[in-house]
Amino acid sequence: MSKITAAITAVNGYVPDYILTNQELETIVDTNDEWIQTRTGIKERRILKGEGLGSSDMAVPAVQGLCKKRGIDPMEIELLICATATPDHVFPATANIICDKIGAKNAFAFDLLAACSGFLYALVTGSKYIESGQYKKVVIVGADKMSSITDYSDRSTCILFGDGSGAVLLEPSTEGYGIKDSILRSDGSGRVHLQQKAGGSVKPSSHKTVDAKEHFVYQDGQPVFKFAVVRMADVSTEIMEKNSLTADDVAWLVPHQANKRIIDATGRRMGIGPEKVMMNIDKYGNTTNATIPLCLWEWEKKLHKGDNLILAAFGGGFTWGSIWVKWAYDTK
Repeated sequence: MSKITAAITAVNGYVPDYILTNQELETIVDTNDEWIQTRTGIKERRILKGEGLGSSDMAVPAVQGLCKKRGIDPMEIELLICATATPDHVFPATANIICDKIGAKNAFAFDLLAACSGFLYALVTGSKYIESGQYKKVVIVGADKMSSITDYSDRSTCILFGDGSGAVLLEPSTEGYGIKDSILRSDGSGRVHLQQKAGGSVKPSSHKTVDAKEHFVYQDGQPVFKFAVVRMADVSTEIMEKNSLTADDVAWLVPHQANKRIIDATGRRMGIGPEKVMMNIDKYGNTTNATIPLCLWEWEKKLHKGDNLILAAFGGGFTWGSIWVKWAYDTK
């Protein structure tokens, strides 16, 4: 019997209509377009506007479009994992809400939190249910409304984040396509440099925490940047060396879109030129768990069956990882 691997058989994305440009940010905080682009590569980002809207409201159209592209009914989904750092509520899980909204009544669902590495963690987790033979249709969705935890008076962080969602469908393959290998890592000592200080059990919400703006993203930029450059590049080269892959063997690097300088450094370390690096940070900023599936969605037509992709991410926690994927289909 041939080994079962988890192949990505469809991908879809969704971003809100509202565009927050660098020029608009110039009217909100002390910053300018040149400064932002030079340090991050970001020109604009999408923001979810509207009362009572959360991450699930972006995930729903992403997953509905995914099902339509693959020609399946949501009732066929057996498992849905939502990677998010901005759930609709502390509980129930946003994944439960997504399933309810799309009518995926036969699926069990849960959220996974690993900051910006969450989509990779969820992808590997979902793949194990496919590889075991237990399930045949697993949806992994990355969705974040980062605007909900962004302090728009903090010029060091408000320039970075946007809102969006992306989703992939995993199905069994016996031809060697799909997720071939992965390396996932974490280091909890990094939590002091990148975190949301309040809102959890250690420091529950109070007037004091709200007044202190402790429910927004806190980031100590320099340590995070240095750690991200080294770890994302290291893990990406490690997975290549582990599987005897050269830069010529890799069709695309699919990196988390946190900062253009981190992405460029990772590509250089791997020996991969910019022409083979997926990048849309200029349009969307850092959408946290949505960055990698949004890249796959935008580049889908350029992907070919058998292409080797290296997915790489780094996030708060610290968390980081890399996945080797052999692409399973040609886009019609």
